[in-house]
Amino acid sequence: MKPRFVLLAALAASSLLALAQPNTRLAPPWMTAGKTPEQYDSGRDVDGSQSGTPGAVYIRHAHGSGDSWGTLMQQFSAEAYKGKRVRFEADVMTRDVTDWSGLWMRVDSKGNYSSAFYNSQDQPIKGTTGWQHRSVVLDVDDTGEAISFGVIGAGKGETWLRNLQFGIVGDDVPVDQMPPQEMPKAPAL
Repeated sequence: MKPRFVLLAALAASSLLALAQPNTRLAPPWMTAGKTPEQYDSGRDVDGSQSGTPGAVYIRHAHGSGDSWGTLMQQFSAEAYKGKRVRFEADVMTRDVTDWSGLWMRVDSKGNYSSAFYNSQDQPIKGTTGWQHRSVVLDVDDTGEAISFGVIGAGKGETWLRNLQFGIVGDDVPVDQMPPQEMPKAPAL
């Protein structure tokens, strides 16, 4: 089964399991990770009472100082996407985000932990926003073994996702790249 259909099937299945509650924890393939995942909570707004969209998923800061980050993510085999350009896209909404939120994607390769990566930090979503469409595009090289994607929530607040899609795109769609990092200046002698 193709990962796009696995993603959609998993979303549908986890929605069916949670019909009795307006908000519920997410089942695999979803997972919460990050620098301090224990400070973050994730779930699904089954009836739309929190997000305005039945089935929307979220990550929110639950406790702690809020000086860290967590991610709501999925991971799957890159086998079907080797040599292809892929896009992860979703609608994103935030509430009271103190640092930043954004979509991210990473391709892990044999012998090289991350052969492609982008995390939207150069296009952060902050504060409280309405739904906005965002995407991440990366190339999967021939050594790609796994693709991970999700949303980062840095600091306090909550970030919501809906209308998630993953698929192959043409070479005419530009790849997202992290901005070059400035090298620290050498101390004066």
